[in-house]
Amino acid sequence: MSQARNSAATAPLLTLAGVNAWYGAAHILHDIALDVGQGEVVALMGRNGAGKSTTLKAIMGLGPKRDGQIRFMGHALEKRQPYEVARLGLGYVPEDRRIFTELTIKENLMTGRQAERTWPDGRPGLNWTVQAIDELFPNLAGMKDRPAGAISGGEQQMLTVARTLMGNPYMLLLDEPSEGVAPVIIEQMVSMILALKARGASVLLSEQNIHFARLVADRAYVLEKGAIRYSGSMSDLAENEQVRRSYLSL
Repeated sequence: MSQARNSAATAPLLTLAGVNAWYGAAHILHDIALDVGQGEVVALMGRNGAGKSTTLKAIMGLGPKRDGQIRFMGHALEKRQPYEVARLGLGYVPEDRRIFTELTIKENLMTGRQAERTWPDGRPGLNWTVQAIDELFPNLAGMKDRPAGAISGGEQQMLTVARTLMGNPYMLLLDEPSEGVAPVIIEQMVSMILALKARGASVLLSEQNIHFARLVADRAYVLEKGAIRYSGSMSDLAENEQVRRSYLSL
């Protein structure tokens, strides 16, 4: 099942075509094809082990052996190292929180700082300052001098996202942003994703929580056993009981 990309979006920033991935002899992803347009939020949905996180890692060049075509803003990613992909303006927030626990929150933010970017047509890019991050994540704003290891798991997740934003990415890959965090953190994650979208950025997120995805996503791809079983608008997916029961229900 398929549906055309949101007509409000421009040409895709990210496209995957015929992407396969392996861990050793295990064939994990099977001919993945998807796209994400500028200012669009797209959710990769599926149960644990469906291939959502592996898809994000394959895009970044992390971990699995891969083949197929991966294009970001016209650049081929297949042979690039993760740091080269990041330099192109593709930010990645892994599921496991990767912070410097001995550094303060502010110092963690500074480790992610990159030069300002512009879009290919000359428009200013998505350039984040510490002040803008404070407005986006008020929970972090009042404890800049606190060691990152002394804050809650949900706050560490926010810090990981905030540090990635300091790199001024054109697009963000978010792996399970709502997993295991408090409702107040989820609310701020929703606000962050919508703020990114309002500024013209794109987000590709892996997510099991359809209630969270409905708040932020324009479209969804549903994966099962490493293959796309459904693609369409988020609203259509939310109303499609058969797909939800077959591929999303526990």
